[in-house]
Amino acid sequence: MDGWEESTELDTRVKLAVYRHFAETGRRPSPREVAERVGADPTNVLDAYGRLRAQRLLVLEADGSSVRMASPFSGVPTQHVVEAAGIRYYANCAWDALGVPAALHKPGVVHSRCEQSGEPLHLEVGLEGPAPSDWLFHCLVPAAKWWDNIVFT
Repeated sequence: MDGWEESTELDTRVKLAVYRHFAETGRRPSPREVAERVGADPTNVLDAYGRLRAQRLLVLEADGSSVRMASPFSGVPTQHVVEAAGIRYYANCAWDALGVPAALHKPGVVHSRCEQSGEPLHLEVGLEGPAPSDWLFHCLVPAAKWWDNIVFT
């Protein structure tokens, strides 16, 4: 295996370890925790984080070593909380909140609020999607522009 194949294989293992950690715990993993899961050095994990960021698979904090987003999971507290199988998850946005149960393949309840009225919102999301609702989802930023400032979006 050449160096490119080795880094690609490590990147896949790191990505899966990050997602598994989020799914199992509801929180972001440290580089050390990922390194233990994949049997690699934390320095190699950080290198993989950078490559995964370049592919828009992870969003990192400014320190480059903390996962801010592994969509749909948020590594920082947000107003979009999903409860599934007894674990609380933070989602990056309302759209990602619907993605958490889908990613987990488990039903869940989304807790958020209406940005216009401040009214609390609670939505059950089953394996087939959310229950019928008359709610609207509105994005201020067109999807094509999300990665211009993904944290704001």
